[in-house]
Amino acid sequence: MAADETWTKLARNIVEIQNHNAANLSFEENHRYAYNMVLYKNGDRLYKGASQLVAENLEKLAKEYIIPAFPTGVTNDPVQRSQEGEMLLKALKKVWDDHTSSLSKLRDVLKYMDRVYTKTAHVPMIWDQGLILFIKHIIRPPIEDHVISAILTLIQIERNGYTINRSSVKGCVDVFLQLTDLGSRDAISLYRRDVEPAVLKESETFYKNEGERLLESCDAPEYLRRAEARFQEEESRTHHILSTLTSLPLQRILEKNLVSPHLWTVVNMPNSGLDAMIDSDRLDDLARLYRLFTRVTAGLPCLRKSLRETVIRRGKEINDASSGLGGDGAESQEDEAAAEPSAKAKGKAKARPPNPASQTLALALKWVQDVLDLKDKFDTMWSKAFQSDRDLESGLNEAFETFINLNEKSPEYISLFIDENLKKGLKGKSDTEVDIVLDKTITVFRFVTDKDVFERYYKSHLAKRLLLGRSVSDDAERGMLAKLKVECGYQFTQKLEGMFHDMKISADTMQAYRDHLAKSAIEQDIDLSVTVMTSTFWPMSHSAASCTFPAQLIEASRSFERFYLARHSGRRLTWQPALGNADVRVKFKSRKHDLNVATFALVILLLFEDILDDQFLTYEEIKASTAIPDVELKRQLQSLACAKYKILKKHPPGREVGDGDSFSFNADFSAPLQKIKISTVASRVENTEERKETKDRIDEERRHQTEACIVRIMKDRKHMTHNDLVNEVTRQLASRFQPNPMAIKKRIEGLIEREYLERCEDRKSYNYLA
Repeated sequence: MAADETWTKLARNIVEIQNHNAANLSFEENHRYAYNMVLYKNGDRLYKGASQLVAENLEKLAKEYIIPAFPTGVTNDPVQRSQEGEMLLKALKKVWDDHTSSLSKLRDVLKYMDRVYTKTAHVPMIWDQGLILFIKHIIRPPIEDHVISAILTLIQIERNGYTINRSSVKGCVDVFLQLTDLGSRDAISLYRRDVEPAVLKESETFYKNEGERLLESCDAPEYLRRAEARFQEEESRTHHILSTLTSLPLQRILEKNLVSPHLWTVVNMPNSGLDAMIDSDRLDDLARLYRLFTRVTAGLPCLRKSLRETVIRRGKEINDASSGLGGDGAESQEDEAAAEPSAKAKGKAKARPPNPASQTLALALKWVQDVLDLKDKFDTMWSKAFQSDRDLESGLNEAFETFINLNEKSPEYISLFIDENLKKGLKGKSDTEVDIVLDKTITVFRFVTDKDVFERYYKSHLAKRLLLGRSVSDDAERGMLAKLKVECGYQFTQKLEGMFHDMKISADTMQAYRDHLAKSAIEQDIDLSVTVMTSTFWPMSHSAASCTFPAQLIEASRSFERFYLARHSGRRLTWQPALGNADVRVKFKSRKHDLNVATFALVILLLFEDILDDQFLTYEEIKASTAIPDVELKRQLQSLACAKYKILKKHPPGREVGDGDSFSFNADFSAPLQKIKISTVASRVENTEERKETKDRIDEERRHQTEACIVRIMKDRKHMTHNDLVNEVTRQLASRFQPNPMAIKKRIEGLIEREYLERCEDRKSYNYLA
């Protein structure tokens, strides 16, 4: 059969295939026609002829389906525009389906041509040629422009809140994804070349305007909700309409226009920004803010800085509130009950002005509780809203450390808080609850820079708890010590543990002393209980006040001294009456009462034992007889004559004790209770003078510690530069306090003068002198 005749028959059948009449044709016959044309060197004619027929069919399909579906562009009605856009996209998809269906059958018929001719002729196989022809005859101006415009229109309509037929857009996008620009170097799809850039450009404009519009119309939480909704919408759109390839660049556009430019504006929005969300515990909104901010590079630093500022501001407010009464700590009753008249005993309570120092103590305790509450608030926020972000945790910790150390009284306040809880706050609580309180307090302590200052106060408060038997439990005390040891190391708690050891040894010693008295048949009018304290473990400075003991106490104390020193050679005992207390039975007109008083108060009461009820002792006479220092004497007389239980009468009456006052025994005293505790008036929060004294002692200790650290380092290193030595000293002392570089330099100069170190010739380094 001649080539012309063969091609005529095959061409007619190809047209029938394109008209979807292939069912009446013989595949074998058509395959043979194509085979013979290639076999007899007519492959070029076959290839070009088939391409021509495909092109003609595409032109026919364009005129039949696509051209009539072009949008009119004369309406602004979103519904009508949506319908027009859908018609064009459906028309394109219909042409594509028609074309690929016939092209697939044609590929089967021309399989031999693809295998033999196209490779030698270096032309695309018929399927690829069909796609090229589709681009040339269908995806061409103005058709492509109208199609892309329709896609953009439908996306815009959906962004404005209307519903569209997503499948029509998706079908058309899939067509563009399957068509490749073979003329480009990277052979990218038409979707990446034409559709995606148009979508991204349109999105850039839309979201730039959207960001400004939302800022004007929304508060911060609403802005965040709408912005996050836009991210979710676009993610859904790329999966169901466009391509996942577009997801990332589209997200970047949203980040660039909805998040990055408005970080600080949203955070600082009045009445709705970060502060307002924190105040209202709006964890969902805060979590949304975190999710959006972490999308952009500047977001997390912005959030970290804002959180740090709000924590410091809130912390400063807590600091200011704690100094509301001046914070110098006037003297006050240790227990409120001791300062107020009893309603049961007196019939009705008299109104009295608030006690300044009681309020100061309350402010100190409230400061710690407020800090704990603030920490709890931000810890909850950090874990539930900020996904336990370590960078934010670091910023929050820095903020807490900053404002806590701005309050120079924070070490004292924390120790007072622990003191209050370990004395009475933990009664009736389970071990777990005890642990929670201690853990929370350690959390605040962890932020304190001057841990040596805390140690001094803690040691003083612990001493009083142990000596006066006020600890709620030994387990709770040791649990606190264990936590402090974890935080600061063994050296920090060594002396504190020594105090517990002394208490245990003293209990054994007293038992041995009582056994000794029993064996020796020695009778004493006074039942003596002594705690022997190692001077290096206990805070003796605050209890250095002494007095002149009456004869009864002198006899009992000397008896114990003889017993103790016979057991321990080379030791010296110094009595500390300021830390002691006594139970004494006192006879009044109505009845006898068992009073628990401080040792100093006992010494004062014994002065009134041998005088008549209507006789007076002046302040000066009491001072001369007891040799108790003024501050301590006035404190004890206030407890006995001015508090709830007036064992003595003050003349003239009043709350304060003056040098010209006089006192008499109150024989008419009565109370419903047999046993009465006379609480000592105490400075619970240090006053200005006491705080200065404490600071001077701490400064002196720091000088010694700094010098010891320098010598220890230089002994090990032998030679160091000045900067290296200062850095190493700072690092080693940081667990106790933050040393000042100038203070370290002064200590180095002092060690050079005492010939522990020598300065090298370069004047920038030192040698250790053995």
